Amino acid sequence: MRRSSLAIAACFLLFLQSTPARQVVSLSTGEGPSIERYLNIRSANSPTFSPDGTRLAFLTNITGTPQVWVISAQGGWPDQWTFYQDRVDFVAWSPNGSGLIFGKSHGGDENAQLFWLASDGTAIRALTDEPKVRHNFGLWAHDGRRIAYASNKRNPNFFDVYVMDTASGREELVYQQDGSNSPVAWSFDGRYLIVSRNNEQLSLDNDLYLIDLSTKQITHLTPHTGPALFGDVHFTRDGRAIIFAHNDGREWYQLARMDLRSRRIETLDDAPWDVDATALSYDGRLFAYTLNREGYSELYIREVTDDGRLGPKGAPVQLPGRGVISGLEFSKDGSKLAFVFNGARFNPDIWLYDLRARELTQLTHSARAGLSQSSFVEPELIRYKTFDGREIPAWYYRPQNAQGKLPVIVSVHGGPEGQERPTFNAIYQYFLARGYAILAPNVRGSTGYGKSYTHLDDVRNREDSVKDLAYAVEWLKRQGGADPKRIAVMGGSYGGYMTLAAITLYPDLWAAAVEIVGIANFETFLRNTSGYRRKLREVEYGSLERDLDFLRSISPINRVDRIRAPLMVIHGRNDPRVPYTEAEQIVKALRARNHPVEYMLFEDEGHGIAKLSNRLLAYPKVADFLDRYMK
Repeated sequence: MRRSSLAIAACFLLFLQSTPARQVVSLSTGEGPSIERYLNIRSANSPTFSPDGTRLAFLTNITGTPQVWVISAQGGWPDQWTFYQDRVDFVAWSPNGSGLIFGKSHGGDENAQLFWLASDGTAIRALTDEPKVRHNFGLWAHDGRRIAYASNKRNPNFFDVYVMDTASGREELVYQQDGSNSPVAWSFDGRYLIVSRNNEQLSLDNDLYLIDLSTKQITHLTPHTGPALFGDVHFTRDGRAIIFAHNDGREWYQLARMDLRSRRIETLDDAPWDVDATALSYDGRLFAYTLNREGYSELYIREVTDDGRLGPKGAPVQLPGRGVISGLEFSKDGSKLAFVFNGARFNPDIWLYDLRARELTQLTHSARAGLSQSSFVEPELIRYKTFDGREIPAWYYRPQNAQGKLPVIVSVHGGPEGQERPTFNAIYQYFLARGYAILAPNVRGSTGYGKSYTHLDDVRNREDSVKDLAYAVEWLKRQGGADPKRIAVMGGSYGGYMTLAAITLYPDLWAAAVEIVGIANFETFLRNTSGYRRKLREVEYGSLERDLDFLRSISPINRVDRIRAPLMVIHGRNDPRVPYTEAEQIVKALRARNHPVEYMLFEDEGHGIAKLSNRLLAYPKVADFLDRYMK
C-alpha cells in the first residue's frame, strides 16, 4: 500500500522538435525564481542506523543523484560514501556492524546489483555482478551475517528467493516458484523466512509462505478467496507469531497478529485507514507504524507484549507539520526512531524521535536553494462528485495572492494503484509561484480509500477513471476559479496513459497536455514490457489472450485523430516498464497529422528521471511549453 506521485523520465536529450539538444531555457522572467532553482531543492531518504546508534546512513541527492551519505546521530554535516553517476536505490546497515548493503542499477534499467560497503566507507565489494538480472533486496538476518533477496536469474519473468552469506558471497536458493516472490520477514533465531508471493490471477493479491531454512519445509500461511494484500510482516521475539497488515475480508489494510501454529488472526488496530509504514525494534519490544488518514500520516509507537500483542495505542506522535512519513527505523537499543518527513511545504528530511525524552529533532537539513518555506503552498483536500454520484478526493493547490480566473494543471498520479498525497513537489511549487493552480485528484483505482475504491477501475471499467478527470474539470470551472480555456493535464507512467486518454476522450477540455513515460497502446505495452511485469499488469488492464479487442479500444493511439491539445511527450530509452516505443508511436502519429507535439527522449535513464543534469534539461522545456499555451 504505497503512494505514487508524478514521475517524469528523461535522459540524454534527443529533441526531435524545438530547441537544440543542450540549450537550457531559463524562465526567470521577473515572475519569480527560475525553475532551475526549484530543481536544485534537495532531499534525504532511507535512514538506517549503525548498530551502536552513533551514525545513520541515508540517501541524498546533494550531488544531483541519490548516493549513500553518513551522518552523526548528533547532527552535523554528512560524509559522502558512494560516488556514482547512477542513483543508489537503497541502503541498509548490517545489524552486527560489519558493513552496509546498497543497490544500484545502470542507466535506469532497474537491473539492480547488490554491493557490500565497509562500515568505515573505505571499501566496496560487488555481491552480484549480473547486468541482465534484477536483484530485489529484502532484509538482513538478525545476526547480520546473511541477506535475503529475490532475483530473476533463473528466468527473466520470475523472481526466486535467495539467501547469501555476505562474508563469503555464497548464495543459496531457498524458494523457487514461477511468479513474483520476495522475502519479507526473518525470525529472530534465523531459522524461518517468510516469503510473499503475488497472485497472477487477481489484481492486488498475494500470499505469505513460511519457509523452514533448515528443513526446507514450506507452509502456506494465508489461504483466502478474492483479492487481498498481506504485508508489513514481523516475527515476534519467540517466533510463535507474526505481526502483519492485511485487508482480507475487509476494506482497510489493518494491523493484525497471527499465531503461526493455529493460524488464528486477531486485529491489533481497527482504525478505518490503511497502515502505511511499520518497524519493529531490534529486541522486538517496540512497534512503530503510521496510518494513512486521508493522505496524511499519523505515527504511533506501541509496546509489544511477550506474546506478540500490542500495548495501549495512545496518542500519535506530534509531527513538525502535516505530511507523510516513510522509512521508519529504530536504533538497535530502541531509544530512538528515525523516519523521513515529507510535506507539501517540507522537502524530505530525516527526523529523530527520542522515545525517552519524547522529543523530535530534525537531523538533516536539505537545501531549499535559497527559497523561503513560507513561499510554498499547502493544498486543500477537496471532494467533487463524479458521473455516478461518488465523491472523488483531490488536492487543490491555489497560488498565493491569486486574482481572477486561474490557469490550472490537472496532475494525474501513476500506478494506477497509487495515491496522490500532500508531499513536497518542486514542480508544483514552481508553477504555483508563476500563478498556476494545481489539481491532483485520486480518481477511482487509487489506493488509500478502501479496497472497493481501488478496484473500481479494473479491466472493463478502465475509462471510468478518465471520466473522473472530466468531472474534475467541471468542479474547477464551477468552484475552483479556473479559466475554462486554460486547463492542462499532465501525468507520468500510468498518469501518462490517463493524460493521453483524457485528451482523446474529452478533447475539448484541455488547452495543453504533458505525457511522461506513459502508455499509448496497451497491446504493444503488454507485449514489450518486462516479462515479470506482464502478468501483473494483465490482471489490472486485461489479458492479451482474452481482452485484445478491448485493449485496442481503450488505447489512445487508436483515437489519435481526436486530439486537439498541443502535446509534449517525454521518455527514457532504457525504460523497462513502459518501453520508449510507446512514446514513438504517439509522436509519429501526431506528426503525420501536423499536430503540435514536442518530444524529448533521453538515453541514460529509464522509468523516472534521477539525474539533475537531465532534470535541468527536461523541466525547463515543460515549463516553457505550458507557458506558451496557458499564459
